[in-house]
Amino acid sequence: MSRRRNPSAEFDRGLAELPDSLRWREWMGRVEAAIFASPTPVPRETLTQLVGAACRLDDLLADIDAELRPRPYEIVRVAGGWQFRTRPRHAAALRALDGAKHVGAPEFTKLEMVALSAIAYLQPITRGALSRFAGREISRDVIGRLKSCGVIDAGPRAPALGAPISWVTTKRFLEIFALESLRDLPDLEALEAGGLTRPEQNDDIGMELDGVLGVDVGIAEDEEQPETPEFDEPYGEL
Repeated sequence: MSRRRNPSAEFDRGLAELPDSLRWREWMGRVEAAIFASPTPVPRETLTQLVGAACRLDDLLADIDAELRPRPYEIVRVAGGWQFRTRPRHAAALRALDGAKHVGAPEFTKLEMVALSAIAYLQPITRGALSRFAGREISRDVIGRLKSCGVIDAGPRAPALGAPISWVTTKRFLEIFALESLRDLPDLEALEAGGLTRPEQNDDIGMELDGVLGVDVGIAEDEEQPETPEFDEPYGEL
Protein backbone atom coordinates (compact mmCIF):
# COMPACT_ATOMS: atom_id res chain seq x y z
CA MET A 1 0.00 0.00 0.00
CA SER A 2 1.52 3.29 -1.12
CA ARG A 3 1.71 6.25 1.23
CA ARG A 4 0.02 9.49 0.32
CA ARG A 5 2.43 12.26 -0.47
CA ASN A 6 2.28 15.29 1.78
CA PRO A 7 2.55 18.39 -0.50
CA SER A 8 3.47 20.62 2.44
CA ALA A 9 6.49 18.43 3.20
CA GLU A 10 7.92 19.23 -0.23
CA PHE A 11 7.09 22.94 -0.12
CA ASP A 12 10.22 25.07 -0.01
CA ARG A 13 9.49 28.06 2.19
CA GLY A 14 13.02 29.38 2.48
CA LEU A 15 14.06 29.31 -1.21
CA ALA A 16 17.68 29.36 -0.09
CA GLU A 17 18.96 28.54 -3.58
CA LEU A 18 17.59 31.79 -5.05
CA PRO A 19 19.36 35.17 -5.02
CA ASP A 20 17.97 37.60 -2.45
CA SER A 21 16.04 39.73 -4.96
CA LEU A 22 14.39 36.76 -6.67
CA ARG A 23 13.56 35.15 -3.33
CA TRP A 24 11.83 38.34 -2.19
CA ARG A 25 9.83 38.53 -5.45
CA GLU A 26 8.74 34.92 -5.09
CA TRP A 27 7.62 35.51 -1.51
CA MET A 28 5.67 38.57 -2.65
CA GLY A 29 3.92 36.51 -5.31
CA ARG A 30 2.99 33.77 -2.87
CA VAL A 31 1.56 36.16 -0.28
CA GLU A 32 -0.36 38.18 -2.86
CA ALA A 33 -1.77 34.99 -4.42
CA ALA A 34 -2.91 33.67 -1.02
CA ILE A 35 -4.72 36.91 -0.16
CA PHE A 36 -6.24 37.15 -3.64
CA ALA A 37 -7.58 33.58 -3.49
CA SER A 38 -9.18 33.89 -0.06
CA PRO A 39 -12.77 35.16 0.37
CA THR A 40 -11.97 36.17 3.97
CA PRO A 41 -9.09 38.06 5.59
CA VAL A 42 -5.93 35.94 5.75
CA PRO A 43 -4.24 35.96 9.17
CA ARG A 44 -0.52 36.44 9.73
CA GLU A 45 -0.13 32.82 10.87
CA THR A 46 -1.27 31.61 7.45
CA LEU A 47 0.96 33.96 5.48
CA THR A 48 4.08 33.04 7.47
CA GLN A 49 3.66 29.45 6.27
CA LEU A 50 4.41 30.64 2.72
CA VAL A 51 7.71 32.41 3.37
CA GLY A 52 11.03 31.69 5.03
CA ALA A 53 11.80 32.48 8.65
CA ALA A 54 14.01 35.38 7.55
CA CYS A 55 11.14 37.13 5.73
CA ARG A 56 10.01 40.43 7.25
CA LEU A 57 6.31 40.02 6.50
CA ASP A 58 5.30 43.62 7.20
CA ASP A 59 7.99 44.90 4.82
CA LEU A 60 6.89 42.37 2.22
CA LEU A 61 3.27 43.51 2.44
CA ALA A 62 4.38 47.13 2.22
CA ASP A 63 6.19 46.34 -1.04
CA ILE A 64 3.09 44.62 -2.44
CA ASP A 65 0.99 47.60 -1.43
CA ALA A 66 3.41 49.99 -3.15
CA GLU A 67 3.12 48.05 -6.41
CA LEU A 68 -0.67 48.15 -6.21
CA ARG A 69 -0.92 51.94 -5.85
CA PRO A 70 -1.84 52.52 -9.52
CA ARG A 71 -4.44 49.75 -9.38
CA PRO A 72 -8.15 50.16 -8.39
CA TYR A 73 -7.71 47.71 -5.52
CA GLU A 74 -5.45 47.37 -2.51
CA ILE A 75 -4.52 45.02 0.32
CA VAL A 76 -5.89 46.18 3.66
CA ARG A 77 -5.45 44.90 7.19
CA VAL A 78 -8.88 44.06 8.54
CA ALA A 79 -10.54 41.69 11.05
CA GLY A 80 -7.22 40.20 12.15
CA GLY A 81 -5.84 39.54 8.67
CA TRP A 82 -5.24 40.95 5.19
CA GLN A 83 -7.76 41.17 2.34
CA PHE A 84 -8.05 42.59 -1.16
CA ARG A 85 -10.44 45.54 -1.31
CA THR A 86 -11.63 47.76 -4.14
CA ARG A 87 -10.55 51.33 -3.42
CA PRO A 88 -13.41 53.40 -1.94
CA ARG A 89 -13.45 55.87 -4.84
CA HIS A 90 -14.67 53.09 -7.16
CA ALA A 91 -17.60 51.94 -4.97
CA ALA A 92 -20.20 54.09 -6.78
CA ALA A 93 -19.08 52.77 -10.18
CA LEU A 94 -19.39 49.16 -9.05
CA ARG A 95 -22.84 49.74 -7.57
CA ALA A 96 -23.97 51.24 -10.90
CA LEU A 97 -23.33 47.96 -12.70
CA ASP A 98 -26.34 45.81 -13.58
CA GLY A 99 -26.61 42.94 -11.15
CA ALA A 100 -24.13 44.55 -8.75
CA LYS A 101 -26.72 45.24 -6.09
CA HIS A 102 -24.75 43.38 -3.43
CA VAL A 103 -21.34 44.83 -4.29
CA GLY A 104 -19.60 46.44 -1.34
CA ALA A 105 -21.12 47.18 2.05
CA PRO A 106 -24.85 46.84 2.69
CA GLU A 107 -26.97 49.98 2.65
CA PHE A 108 -28.23 50.66 6.16
CA THR A 109 -31.05 52.97 7.23
CA LYS A 110 -30.32 55.68 9.80
CA LEU A 111 -32.06 53.65 12.49
CA GLU A 112 -30.10 50.55 11.59
CA MET A 113 -26.87 52.54 11.85
CA VAL A 114 -27.93 53.88 15.25
CA ALA A 115 -28.61 50.34 16.44
CA LEU A 116 -25.39 48.99 14.92
CA SER A 117 -23.21 51.73 16.36
CA ALA A 118 -24.78 51.27 19.81
CA ILE A 119 -24.17 47.52 19.66
CA ALA A 120 -20.56 48.12 18.61
CA TYR A 121 -19.85 50.33 21.63
CA LEU A 122 -22.15 48.86 24.28
CA GLN A 123 -22.10 45.13 23.47
CA PRO A 124 -23.45 42.86 24.71
CA ILE A 125 -26.72 44.83 24.72
CA THR A 126 -30.39 43.81 24.52
CA ARG A 127 -32.99 45.15 22.13
CA GLY A 128 -34.77 46.89 24.99
CA ALA A 129 -31.59 48.71 26.01
CA LEU A 130 -31.00 49.67 22.38
CA SER A 131 -34.50 51.14 22.24
CA ARG A 132 -33.87 53.22 25.34
CA PHE A 133 -30.59 54.45 23.86
CA ALA A 134 -32.21 55.39 20.55
CA GLY A 135 -35.26 57.02 22.16
CA ARG A 136 -37.53 54.95 19.92
CA GLU A 137 -38.30 51.30 19.43
CA ILE A 138 -35.63 49.18 17.78
CA SER A 139 -37.91 46.60 16.23
CA ARG A 140 -37.26 42.92 15.69
CA ASP A 141 -37.17 43.76 11.98
CA VAL A 142 -34.19 46.09 12.51
CA ILE A 143 -32.36 43.45 14.53
CA GLY A 144 -33.27 40.82 11.94
CA ARG A 145 -31.92 42.94 9.07
CA LEU A 146 -28.61 43.55 10.85
CA LYS A 147 -28.34 39.85 11.62
CA SER A 148 -29.14 38.91 8.01
CA CYS A 149 -26.33 41.24 6.85
CA GLY A 150 -24.00 39.30 9.12
CA VAL A 151 -22.88 42.34 11.16
CA ILE A 152 -24.41 41.22 14.48
CA ASP A 153 -25.14 37.93 16.18
CA ALA A 154 -26.74 36.71 19.39
CA GLY A 155 -24.57 37.09 22.46
CA PRO A 156 -25.10 35.87 26.02
CA ARG A 157 -28.50 36.06 27.70
CA ALA A 158 -28.80 39.19 29.83
CA PRO A 159 -29.12 38.74 33.62
CA ALA A 160 -32.62 40.29 33.66
CA LEU A 161 -36.22 39.10 33.94
CA GLY A 162 -36.85 36.60 31.17
CA ALA A 163 -33.14 36.39 30.29
CA PRO A 164 -33.46 38.41 27.05
CA ILE A 165 -30.96 37.89 24.22
CA SER A 166 -28.14 40.39 23.98
CA TRP A 167 -26.45 41.32 20.72
CA VAL A 168 -22.79 41.62 19.69
CA THR A 169 -20.95 42.58 16.50
CA THR A 170 -19.25 40.00 14.29
CA LYS A 171 -16.10 39.58 12.23
CA ARG A 172 -18.18 40.67 9.22
CA PHE A 173 -18.77 44.01 10.98
CA LEU A 174 -15.00 44.49 11.20
CA GLU A 175 -14.61 43.59 7.52
CA ILE A 176 -17.29 46.03 6.33
CA PHE A 177 -15.92 48.94 8.35
CA ALA A 178 -12.27 48.03 7.62
CA LEU A 179 -11.38 47.62 11.29
CA GLU A 180 -8.69 45.26 12.49
CA SER A 181 -10.45 44.92 15.86
CA LEU A 182 -13.00 46.74 18.03
CA ARG A 183 -10.09 48.65 19.55
CA ASP A 184 -9.96 50.59 16.27
CA LEU A 185 -13.43 52.09 16.77
CA PRO A 186 -13.44 55.89 17.16
CA ASP A 187 -12.81 56.94 20.74
CA LEU A 188 -16.09 56.84 22.66
CA GLU A 189 -15.05 59.75 24.88
CA ALA A 190 -14.54 61.89 21.77
CA LEU A 191 -18.01 60.98 20.52
CA GLU A 192 -19.49 61.83 23.92
CA ALA A 193 -17.68 65.17 23.93
CA GLY A 194 -19.22 65.88 20.55
CA GLY A 195 -22.68 65.07 21.87
CA LEU A 196 -23.12 62.04 19.60
CA THR A 197 -24.21 59.71 22.39
CA ARG A 198 -27.02 61.89 23.76
CA PRO A 199 -30.44 60.35 23.06
CA GLU A 200 -31.81 63.60 21.63
CA GLN A 201 -29.09 63.55 18.94
CA ASN A 202 -29.26 59.89 17.99
CA ASP A 203 -31.13 60.57 14.73
CA ASP A 204 -27.74 61.58 13.32
CA ILE A 205 -25.38 59.21 15.11
CA GLY A 206 -25.56 56.65 12.30
CA MET A 207 -24.39 59.16 9.69
CA GLU A 208 -21.81 60.61 12.06
CA LEU A 209 -20.32 57.22 12.89
CA ASP A 210 -20.23 56.37 9.19
CA GLY A 211 -18.24 59.54 8.56
CA VAL A 212 -15.92 59.00 11.52
CA LEU A 213 -15.11 55.49 10.34
CA GLY A 214 -14.26 56.87 6.91
CA VAL A 215 -16.03 54.19 4.89
CA ASP A 216 -18.52 54.34 2.06
CA VAL A 217 -21.58 52.76 3.67
CA GLY A 218 -24.87 53.79 2.12
CA ILE A 219 -27.49 55.34 4.37
CA ALA A 220 -31.02 54.71 3.16
CA GLU A 221 -34.06 56.64 4.29
CA ASP A 222 -35.83 55.12 7.29
CA GLU A 223 -39.29 53.73 6.95
CA GLU A 224 -41.64 55.28 9.46
CA GLN A 225 -41.38 53.63 12.85
CA PRO A 226 -44.28 53.63 15.29
CA GLU A 227 -43.58 55.56 18.45
CA THR A 228 -43.51 53.30 21.48
CA PRO A 229 -43.28 55.02 24.86
CA GLU A 230 -42.50 51.87 26.85
CA PHE A 231 -39.65 49.48 26.16
CA ASP A 232 -40.34 46.45 28.28
CA GLU A 233 -38.28 43.37 27.59
CA PRO A 234 -40.63 40.41 27.23
CA TYR A 235 -39.48 36.87 27.94
CA GLY A 236 -37.19 35.55 25.21
CA GLU A 237 -37.21 38.77 23.17
CA LEU A 238 -35.04 39.03 20.07
